[in-house]
Amino acid sequence: MRLTNLLRTTVSAAVVGACAFGLAGTAAAQSQDGPTTIDDIIVTAQKREQNLQDVPIVVTSLPAEALQNAGVRDIKDLQILTPGMTVTSTQSEASTTARIRGVGTVGDNPGLESSVGVVIDGVYRSRNSVGFGDLGEMSRIEILKGPQGTLFGKNTSAGVINILTEAPSFTPGASGELTVGNYGAVGVSASVTGPITDQLAFRLYAGHRERDGFYYVERGDGPRFETDDQNQDFSTFRGQLLWLPNDNTSVRVIADYTTRDEYCCTGVQIRTGPTYPFVDALAVGTGQRPPATGFGALPFSRHAYANRGTGQAVEDMGVSVEANVDMPGLFGGATLTSITSWRDWNGDIGMDIDYTGADILYREQNGQYGYSVDNLTQEFRLAGATDNLDWLVGVFATRERIGRGDTYYFGADYGPFLSLLLTAQLNAATAGLPTPPGPIPVNPGRVGCFTAAGQTAAGLQGCLYGSPLSPASGPGFVVGQGVADHYDQDSTSFAIFTNNTWHVTDQFDLTLGLRYTMDDKSLSAQQRNVNGNGATCAAFGANAAAIAGALGAAAAPTIIGNACLPWANAAFTNRNIEESFDDGELSGTIKASYRLNDSVMAYASYARGYKSFGYNLDRVQTGITPVASLLFPSEVVDSYEAGVKMTLVNRTLLLNATYFDQTFNDFQLNTFLGTAFVVESIPELTSRGVDADMLWFTPIDGLSLSGGVTYTNTEYGNFTAADLTNPGNFPQLSLLPGARASFAPEWSLSASVNYDRSIGNGLRTGFSLSGKYMSEYNTGSDLLPWKMQDAFTTLNGRISLGAEDDSWTVDLWAQNLTDEEYIQVAYNGPLQGTAFQSTLQTGGTNPGTFYNGNLDTQTYDAFLGAPRTWGVSLRFKY
Repeated sequence: MRLTNLLRTTVSAAVVGACAFGLAGTAAAQSQDGPTTIDDIIVTAQKREQNLQDVPIVVTSLPAEALQNAGVRDIKDLQILTPGMTVTSTQSEASTTARIRGVGTVGDNPGLESSVGVVIDGVYRSRNSVGFGDLGEMSRIEILKGPQGTLFGKNTSAGVINILTEAPSFTPGASGELTVGNYGAVGVSASVTGPITDQLAFRLYAGHRERDGFYYVERGDGPRFETDDQNQDFSTFRGQLLWLPNDNTSVRVIADYTTRDEYCCTGVQIRTGPTYPFVDALAVGTGQRPPATGFGALPFSRHAYANRGTGQAVEDMGVSVEANVDMPGLFGGATLTSITSWRDWNGDIGMDIDYTGADILYREQNGQYGYSVDNLTQEFRLAGATDNLDWLVGVFATRERIGRGDTYYFGADYGPFLSLLLTAQLNAATAGLPTPPGPIPVNPGRVGCFTAAGQTAAGLQGCLYGSPLSPASGPGFVVGQGVADHYDQDSTSFAIFTNNTWHVTDQFDLTLGLRYTMDDKSLSAQQRNVNGNGATCAAFGANAAAIAGALGAAAAPTIIGNACLPWANAAFTNRNIEESFDDGELSGTIKASYRLNDSVMAYASYARGYKSFGYNLDRVQTGITPVASLLFPSEVVDSYEAGVKMTLVNRTLLLNATYFDQTFNDFQLNTFLGTAFVVESIPELTSRGVDADMLWFTPIDGLSLSGGVTYTNTEYGNFTAADLTNPGNFPQLSLLPGARASFAPEWSLSASVNYDRSIGNGLRTGFSLSGKYMSEYNTGSDLLPWKMQDAFTTLNGRISLGAEDDSWTVDLWAQNLTDEEYIQVAYNGPLQGTAFQSTLQTGGTNPGTFYNGNLDTQTYDAFLGAPRTWGVSLRFKY
């Protein structure tokens, strides 16, 4: 079939997708015209159309109807359909992370590329958050598990989410949807497609969604005015043209624009520690949730505290052009594909950094905090086939510019709050001195004692114990903006690749894929303290001898360190950074598949994935000394898989199972150490387990069942401080060696049931129920025990009634049907206590062992999973 005729029948592809779901927790209604078979499931995981059961890769294929039945609006919703996959967001919707088999890149730092890549209509999106939003009309989504080091734009080390949207059609059509739901949800979308000429077709889509927030927020000191948080307010527009100038050529142009104007994200206390009286004394009303008895865990609640706004404005736009040209006379028949894209994404974010009602630290939504990604890509592929060889060669190039702005504002309560913390620390420190003058009185002006010029030990003790200074008695922290940093990372990447399948016999195939990637990145950064910020830190440092003399040498580093936290450290004043690095890496795969008969195929594979080096776009220090370089090395993975794919019961039952064994070297862990996000290369991370999937189009008319299970053992290797890029990070990461990684549940199961049939009088009805179970896992990259999430199950359901010809349909739907209470990510409340850690014992009766060193006085916060949402949708189609 020539290219033009193939593209003119795009409606047939939609029918195939609608009557066949992929696997791993998906199912679909059977066609009313006859039974559906597994042979109808088509994927493009190897950049050519193939039946799912012929591809020696673990692939979850989710056509449009599957996504609609499960309520999938964006990539975050995909996890209910995919075992072994988690998607979380943290301090803003611009900080979203996808993980597969327990492996992913935390999204708070744009300097890191994604372990799980996102590709939309052939265009690689370099950061997970750049690919999240309303996806509009989708043809299907393919989720490829394991490293993809050959075909999908930049290399990815853990997997790829490959999204294909509906193309323009030469058959006129229109569709629309109106949705209303709880939390004040309202959504509307519309689409129209059809021919402009015999050779040119178009498709236009527009959508808008609004919803109130999931949290109730106490505003404390203000000036925040919203009393809810994590709302929704965004609009999406997408326009497409499909040009078929002749029988051998097609050109598809896509332009899209999305804007979000929302406020997100506050956290809630899941454990309030002993610093609570300090926060509560400074805030208007209650500053945070009161502690439980004995500082235990708090009951689940969506009651948050934030005195500052959490507004976020996100703008995403881009254009892509894909051209395909059939060349019948070249190498026996070949197709040249060109994909060109330009994308621009930027986010402007406000944040209450301390997550309390006290006015301590915050970021304003004024263009100074957030990041932008500007990206150009170009890919050429030449592919063809002979009787025994499917071949493909290509090149890929990208130029990317990332800009990140960072700012900190000191609230009116910052100095007093730090002084109260110092009082507690000083009393703890002086309790061990031989002759302490007595308990230090509580005083919100304590910082002034340490900043007086020409300080002596005797003078400092007199200040601390005798006549405490008022806040105005010495230099302190200036209320208002204290930090104005900016980072610019430029990168270029060029790759050549090939992917070829040799049909050795009718039953035996060998596939070889190779890719060589060359990356070049440079960083230019300016770190600035403003409004005299840093003077307090400098004064503490100048008085280091007096502090050690008055309080003891052991206490001095802690006291000075609290005054020289990254946002207040004098060493960052007017600091400029210029770095550059380049590197190359070979990646690829080799696969062998053998078809035992028409129903069973076995395969084995080896793949090597690669995730590029980069720069930590943040203030990073060891003690109070800025690190010399922000560079972190590349991450590589070696993966082995062996599996079987079975198509049984007259090709209506799919049973697949795969064993995988992945070893990551220099795993890029982005972790929050209480005051900053730090990228540390963990020497080794292994992920081993089994993926199994089932899909059955039952003999009962309209009923299909499916399910999937992933068993994963994802663990860090054993390492010591000497194995890290920055050994000073080891105390905060000391729970990791030999432990299960975060977001890596041992068991992850998905299941779905779908039913759809005619009931007469031109009507049809149906229902769907999708569920996801995950065993317990830790949500913190430092694996602190308080950050564990117990095992939980979520359910999504939908009941439909409509016309047989789909001209109209009414859906009654619910997400998280049982209102399951769970957390997405738990984290340390900034400046609110000291976290429990295992510490290496250097003395005593058993040196060299680990013991539980410090009493855990930490307040822990969490970003929560969505509650039950429900609503009604009216859909029409012409």
